[in-house]
Amino acid sequence: MVRSLSREESETDPLQQAGQRTLQIGEDKPIRISSGHRILHHDGKCARPHGHNYEITVEVTGELTDDGWVVDKGDVTGVIDEWDHRFLVEEGDPLVEAFESSGDGDALIVLEHPPTAEVMSILLEQRMIETFPDTVSDVSVSVRETGELCATY
Repeated sequence: MVRSLSREESETDPLQQAGQRTLQIGEDKPIRISSGHRILHHDGKCARPHGHNYEITVEVTGELTDDGWVVDKGDVTGVIDEWDHRFLVEEGDPLVEAFESSGDGDALIVLEHPPTAEVMSILLEQRMIETFPDTVSDVSVSVRETGELCATY
């Protein structure tokens, strides 16, 4: 539900009266990253190493900081960019050893769960909540893997 200021509230400091606000990032122009992955125990094409141009949108709800925003957009993109041009795999995937022995271990993001769009959205939200100031109360991340597949937690 959207909350607006009443006339009485507008006569006081508006930032103190603003309450919870939601910042939407990427609604009309999603944040794009290119990442590879595979679903190790999948019985199909997704078990093969492949990549996607992911489109990510984020909603962050919280109280305004002294800087006048819910969160700095750069903090949002900073978390997402950690996965740009990386390869996401699940712990125990033999590709971990292959990447490390080839000298490309820094290109890997090793997850505790399969690197699906659903898992990615949850983990990005978790990382953002850990990174953002205590004034942030909620984060929602949508990860679009293809034009047909979008996961929101």
